[in-house]
Amino acid sequence: MSDTEQEFWFCLTHHTVEGEEGCRNADRLGPYPTREQAARALDIVEERNEAWDHDPKWNDDAEQ
Repeated sequence: MSDTEQEFWFCLTHHTVEGEEGCRNADRLGPYPTREQAARALDIVEERNEAWDHDPKWNDDAEQ
């Protein structure tokens, strides 16, 4: 795989960005297309969770 096709993961154990040869997949988030996106993995998770928490189609806590 060339450098332009490389993927990156965020390791939840070491809090570092890794390439394909890193920790086991169960311990990391990704893949992400860039090192910068992988570095923001926890922020991306938080943003997605916040969006899902406020999505009226998926709001399980809404009174019926």
